[in-house]
Amino acid sequence: MLTLKSLQPLFIFEMANNHMGLPEHGLKIIREFKKISAEFPFNFAFKLQYRQLDTFIHPDYKHRTDFKYVKRFMETRLTPDQFKMLRDEIGAQGFIAVCTPFDEESVDMIEQHDFDIIKIASCSFNDWPLLERIAGAEKPIIASTAGIALQEIDKVVSFFEHRNKDLALMHCVAQYPTPAAQLQLNQIDLLKSRYPQIRIGYSTHEAPTELDSVKVAVGKGVTLFEKHVGAPDAGIKLNDYSASPDQAYDWLKAAWRAFEICGVSEKRADFSEGELSSLRSLQRGLFAKKDFKKGERIPHDALFAAIPTMDGHVTANDLSKYTEVYASCDIEANAPLLSLNTSIRNVRDKVYKIVQDVKQLLIKSGVTIPAQVDLEISHHYGIDRFFEFGLTMMTVVNRVYCKKLIVLLPGQKHPTQYHQQKEETFHILYGDVDIELDGVSRLLKTGETVTVERGVRHFFGSETGAIIEEISSTHYANDSFYLDPAIARNENRKTLLTYWFN
Repeated sequence: MLTLKSLQPLFIFEMANNHMGLPEHGLKIIREFKKISAEFPFNFAFKLQYRQLDTFIHPDYKHRTDFKYVKRFMETRLTPDQFKMLRDEIGAQGFIAVCTPFDEESVDMIEQHDFDIIKIASCSFNDWPLLERIAGAEKPIIASTAGIALQEIDKVVSFFEHRNKDLALMHCVAQYPTPAAQLQLNQIDLLKSRYPQIRIGYSTHEAPTELDSVKVAVGKGVTLFEKHVGAPDAGIKLNDYSASPDQAYDWLKAAWRAFEICGVSEKRADFSEGELSSLRSLQRGLFAKKDFKKGERIPHDALFAAIPTMDGHVTANDLSKYTEVYASCDIEANAPLLSLNTSIRNVRDKVYKIVQDVKQLLIKSGVTIPAQVDLEISHHYGIDRFFEFGLTMMTVVNRVYCKKLIVLLPGQKHPTQYHQQKEETFHILYGDVDIELDGVSRLLKTGETVTVERGVRHFFGSETGAIIEEISSTHYANDSFYLDPAIARNENRKTLLTYWFN
C-alpha cells in the first residue's frame, strides 16, 4: 500500500475547477503537466475535487448567479463518468491520484474511482461528519490548515492518530493569491515542532511568478508541496494563483535548485576529496621528540605537533586519550609520524562498552550516584585485559575523609596492592566480593563491611559483579603500591571520563 513517507519529495498539481467543466481541457492539463514534470527527479501527483452538487448546494440556490462559488461550481460541473475519465488519465500519465472530497458522498466516489490519497481542504479541516467518513476510507490523508487554530489542529491530529491513519499536514494561507508578506512560512517550523511525528508540507496560493517561497520551504525541510495549475487556451484565462505549465516548470526548477543547495538531511553529507585534502593540509602533523625503536610504544608526551603536514602524516586530529601509537620501524628524533612508520590503535569502542556495562550494573543494583561525578577506569594490564583485571571508580569526596564508589563487573579482579598512608573500609552495597587480606581470604556479602589497615596487602574480585562503597582517609595519588612491578610500568593504566552517565 502506498504511504506518504515513501513519497519524498512529492509535488501535487491541483486542477480544482480549472478543467472549466470541459473534460477534454482537463485531459490537456494533465498531459501538459506530464511534459514539464518529466525532467525532475520528484514524485508527482494530480489532484481533483469532488462535490455532489445535487446535495452540496441547497436546492433553492442551484441556479443563482449572485453567489460566486455556486455559479463557479455549477458552470464547471462534470459527470461521474467524466471525472473517472480524468482519474484514469492521471494514472495513465504516471501521476499519483489525489482527490479532495467536500461531502461524504464524494468519499464514496473516491473509493469507487480508486484514488491513492485523500486531501482535506482547509474549509473542511474540522468538518467532523466528513472527517468520520474519510477516516473510514483506507487511504493516506493530507490536510491543509489555513485559518485553523492550534487547538483544533490538535483535535484532528489526535482523531486520525487514534485511528492509525497515515496523515500529513500542510501549512496553507487561504488568501487567493497570497501576498508575499502574508505567506507566514515560519508556521512550517511551528507545525514541525508541535507534531514531530507527522510530515509537514506546504500548500501554496501565492502568485505563480513567486519563486522564493518554495526555496524557503525546501530550506525548512519541506518535501510535500501543492500548487494550483491550469493550461491557458482559447477563451480560457487562468486565475491569479494558478500556474501555467511554463510557470510551474520555473517553480519546480526553483525547488530543484533549492534541494541541490540544501543537500542531504538527517545524516552527514559525503565529503569531497578536495574538501578533505584542504582541511588536512591545515592540520598539524605529529613529529617524534626523540628516537624510537621498532615495536616501541610512543607516549603522547613524546610527540610534538607542527606544520607542514605531509602525505600520510599522522596529525594531532588523529590523537586522543583513546589512541595508542606504536613505532612500526625505527623512528629518529624530529621525524614525522606517518602511516608507513607507525601503527595506531584506538580503544574508544572498548571504553564505550565498559561504560555501558557499568551503567547497566548500576541501574540493576539500584545504587544512586552523584550527578556529574567523573568515572575512572583502571586497566592495570591494559584495556584489552580490563574485564579480567581492573575496576571502575567514582570519587565522591576526597578531603581529610574520602568516599568512593567502586564497580566490579562480573569476573573482574583487582590486583594485590597496599597503602602506606590511607586506611579504608569497604561497605558492600550490592553483590558479593571475594577479598584477601595479607593472604587470608573471606567472602563479603551485600551489607557487610571490612577495614583495610595501612600496609595490609589486599586483593579483591567478584564473580557476580559488585558495588563497593569505600570510606577512607585522604587518598593520595602516589599511595598505591602494587606487588606486580609491571603495573607500575604501565603509565597509561587509567582513563577518566566526565558526563558519562547521561
